[in-house]
Amino acid sequence: MYLSYIDLKIERQNGRDGYYSLFLLGEVKAVSLVGILMEKKKKGDGESNSKPPLMALNHVSRLCKDVKKSLEFYTKVLGFVEIERPASFDFNGAWLFNYGVGIHLVQAKDEDKLPSNTDHLDPMDNHISFQCEDMEALEKRLKEVKVKYIKRTVGDQKDAAIDQLFFNDPDGFMVEICNCENLELVPRNSADAIHLPEDRHAPPVALHGSSDSRMPQPNS
Repeated sequence: MYLSYIDLKIERQNGRDGYYSLFLLGEVKAVSLVGILMEKKKKGDGESNSKPPLMALNHVSRLCKDVKKSLEFYTKVLGFVEIERPASFDFNGAWLFNYGVGIHLVQAKDEDKLPSNTDHLDPMDNHISFQCEDMEALEKRLKEVKVKYIKRTVGDQKDAAIDQLFFNDPDGFMVEICNCENLELVPRNSADAIHLPEDRHAPPVALHGSSDSRMPQPNS
């Protein structure tokens, strides 16, 4: 018989399904399905082990002139939550966390390392970006706290238009807010695989008034 394409499904040890495609050309009189699955599974495991075992972005570190002022900005403007730092730290700073990522503020010993112009905004400069589900609400928030920003839209409806807001934190480090979920992620190399974060990448959250902890819940 002739086989041109079959789709194989392998049950991985961790319970997640992995799908693999196999092309067979020419005449095939007998096929050992178990043999194909085992060989494909061995090859797939070897390939996965050759890649870095990364899980997700953990935090972004920012030098600041005034930790208290920067802490107020990231909590009140962007909704981050201040969390406890390791007790062994003997330098001034603050840790914040929300939306699955942390921001670590560090008191600058040398202010020459900070941006010289805190008002300059150029989307082509270095920045961190946060995905937003309500751009209008975020823009309104920036106006209320009198944060200078620039607004632009890239692409069009055909290309999945993206709305962007750019502004600086108190030390001149640029922040972007966007609705980038409108843009489909397409690897340029078909052999590359995009790994989306799983729940297990998030650290446990301590419950108030208790030594117990729980994993963050979606949209919590």
